[in-house]
Amino acid sequence: MKKLQVLDHPLLQHKLTILRDKETSVKDFREVVSEMATLMCYEATRGLALEDVEIETPVAPAKVKRIAGKKLAVVPILRAGLGMVDGILSLIPAVKVGHLGLYRDPETLEPVEYYCKMPRDIAEREVIILDPMLATGGSAAAAVSVLKGYGCQHIKLMCILSAPEGIKRVHDEHPDVEIYTAAVDECLNDHGYIVPGLGDAGDRIFGTK
Repeated sequence: MKKLQVLDHPLLQHKLTILRDKETSVKDFREVVSEMATLMCYEATRGLALEDVEIETPVAPAKVKRIAGKKLAVVPILRAGLGMVDGILSLIPAVKVGHLGLYRDPETLEPVEYYCKMPRDIAEREVIILDPMLATGGSAAAAVSVLKGYGCQHIKLMCILSAPEGIKRVHDEHPDVEIYTAAVDECLNDHGYIVPGLGDAGDRIFGTK
C-alpha cells in the first residue's frame, strides 16, 4: 500500500475548488468539508477486513460479506477536524469517535495538547485521524504519537489539503502511517499556512473570522 494516497476524483476536486474560494459562505464551506470527508472515507476504509456470514434474503439463503472485528474509530483533531466527523458518521453510523485537542503555538509552530478523550477499546480498532489541513505536520505527527501511546497499531490520516512539508514530517516520524488527501499544494508560507491553500479551516468552518 502506498503511504500517500492523493484522491483525484472529479467530485473531490470540484468540491475542493469551492473550499478554496474566499467567497464561499460559512454554511457552504461546512457542508462541503463534510461531503468531502464522506467521499474520502470510501478510499480510507478500502482495506477494512471482511468476514463470511450466512443470511436469509427474501428469496434464498446467501453467503455474504460483512466488516469483521472491532471495526473503526475516528479521531478528529480539535477543532477543525470536527467538521469532518458528520461526513464519516453518515457513511458508518456505528463508528466510535475519540477527541484530541491540539493547538499550534504561534511562535514555535509546534503542537500543544489540551484535551484527549478516547474510546476504551481504541487500541483494538483501526483509527483514522481527521484534520482538514496537513500543514507543518506537527499536530498530525503528535496525534499519531498519542494514539500509539494508547496501543493503536493501525492508524491512517485523512486531510483534505496537504503541504509537502507536513507529509514529510509525518512520514519521517511515522513511516507506517498512510495519508489520504485530495491535493498536495506548493508549500508553506512564513506563517505556516498552506499556499495557495484555503485559509484557516477552523475559522471558515465555524465562522470565527
